[in-house]
Amino acid sequence: MSHAGSALLAQVADKTGLTRALSSELGGMRERRAGHDPGRVVRDLAVMLADGGDCLADLRAVRDQRPLFGEVASDSTAFRVIERIARDPALLAGLRAARTKARGRAWELGLGPERVTVDLDATLVSAHSDKD
Repeated sequence: MSHAGSALLAQVADKTGLTRALSSELGGMRERRAGHDPGRVVRDLAVMLADGGDCLADLRAVRDQRPLFGEVASDSTAFRVIERIARDPALLAGLRAARTKARGRAWELGLGPERVTVDLDATLVSAHSDKD
């Protein structure tokens, strides 16, 4: 399986300031200076997901490409970052703020879409179960 484009995703995150913004917004959760930067961990998780990963073990595909991505957090470290963000609404809001900053920067550089379509269609699905 080819992972040729995954390095480009990390570079775009870095060049648009997304990685830096994530690091800034999540900086308070860093427990020690020598530990992994939570912003980099989130960036690497996003790259892994975009590359087709669907579980933390798939982070290995990014970790095994050290010349492209540098040092990548272990699965257990990535899990702790996810768990902490999921428990803290302020950290989740920080993720959104970082994404907003990076999107603004990308659009300033001319990388924004020419047109944005908002699809408001919805389907209501009712479900019922007789289980106890």
